[in-house]
Amino acid sequence: MLQKDIAIVMDVGATNVRTVAVNSTGKIVASRSYANETDDDPFLENGRIWDVDKIWNKLSLACKDVINDIDSNRIAGVTVTTFGVDGTFVDESGNPTYPVISWQCMRTAPIMKNIDDYISLQELYNISGVYPFAFNTINKLIWFKENKPEIIEKSHSFVFITSLLISRLTGVIMNDTTMMGTSMLADLRSREFSTKIMNALGFDASVFGELVNPGDNAGKVTSKASVITGLPVGTPVFFAGHDTQFAVFGSGAKLNQPVLSSGTWEVLMTRSDCFSASDFGFDNNLTTEADAIPGYYNIGQNWLGSGVLEWFSGHFYSGLTGDNLYNTMIGEAQDEDPGCDGLIVDPAFYDGDNNKGGVISGLSINTGRGKLYRAFLEGLSCRLREGMEALEKAGSFKTDKIICVGGGSKNKLWNQIRADVCNVPVQLIDQKETTVLGASFFVFAGLQPHVSPEDMRENIDYKPELIYPSENSAVYNDLYKRYLTFKAK
Repeated sequence: MLQKDIAIVMDVGATNVRTVAVNSTGKIVASRSYANETDDDPFLENGRIWDVDKIWNKLSLACKDVINDIDSNRIAGVTVTTFGVDGTFVDESGNPTYPVISWQCMRTAPIMKNIDDYISLQELYNISGVYPFAFNTINKLIWFKENKPEIIEKSHSFVFITSLLISRLTGVIMNDTTMMGTSMLADLRSREFSTKIMNALGFDASVFGELVNPGDNAGKVTSKASVITGLPVGTPVFFAGHDTQFAVFGSGAKLNQPVLSSGTWEVLMTRSDCFSASDFGFDNNLTTEADAIPGYYNIGQNWLGSGVLEWFSGHFYSGLTGDNLYNTMIGEAQDEDPGCDGLIVDPAFYDGDNNKGGVISGLSINTGRGKLYRAFLEGLSCRLREGMEALEKAGSFKTDKIICVGGGSKNKLWNQIRADVCNVPVQLIDQKETTVLGASFFVFAGLQPHVSPEDMRENIDYKPELIYPSENSAVYNDLYKRYLTFKAK
């Protein structure tokens, strides 16, 4: 065991900010969180922003609580992870010259729709690999160019939110490659900002300053940061970055092993050693990001998951909550036959751009809520297989298992249906905090020149549980064919 065997991970999510202490064996030894939310943009009606001062204060309070629960002499280092794409312009001291525009703000939606005014969307996708979501960083850069050029003029650089928080710890201002990989401004092949894209927008890549990789040193905790966080002065700080990359790495996934993060949204992603943003990828909503390890890529796809089930339970199981709700739904669904007598659900219920909406087919006067719930689980599992096959084609591999993490991994019936529909084992792991775990590997490795994040990962006992396809796989293979035919209509 390391003499310094605790990593402190500050993790910022859309609904919570938290500070977590995790040891070198992957055990969470202390944790504290506070609610997070966007704020009104004081400079734009209906605009949504992140108040970095507010986030920093909550992280610091959480950190002080965590430090009080551990031996601070055991702290190896600190890092920060956040959601992707968001950042803002800063002055030479690293102070924001405009609030951080949130990915939840709709001001950039018209920009993405008209991106061809600057560069062909197809060329943009081919270079960056990132699917054209309205919240991508590229659209924020253009928004400033078109609406707030004076902000650009008086600013020194553009800094992602992860690095804004790192700078509060150390005073060092540099951007990391995993956040860059979410921006739609990068050339993933070179792991740098694309000169061609930046020139098309009228920017120089130098606006993002020096780039670093996860595990690179970000300096040491300053005396000022020590007072507010409780971290000892001089504690080493290391770069991490976009939370998705560390969740995938922290799951224990090797190359070409898809990881399903199952929550309100289902995010299916695989680590790959090849990158190809083709017409097929674009047509199948695939997005590719820079892996936490240079030289690798994360190919992914996402769709609304438990959010659909929450909609269903609210309408058909109103009045039930908690374990009572869960056990009732599962119990009723287990009494129904696989395939639900031809009932098919297309779970595309997210009402975003270019979406026709979800569809339920095969209802009869005898259809009960248990059958409907099972049909929803089956439809979402068909959507998973669809995503799995798209990733296989894009990454040129064959899936041997799907690693499932997140809240949706607790649904035993759903996991069995997933295995049956996809006809591959679904692996559950004992480690629940894979983002924090993954980030901690880069802290420990950063302290030891001859130790890699992969070496640290080998120390973890994931206690894997495999759920194998059952005799129902044949039924579900037929259901999947009918599902695809139904969607194509």
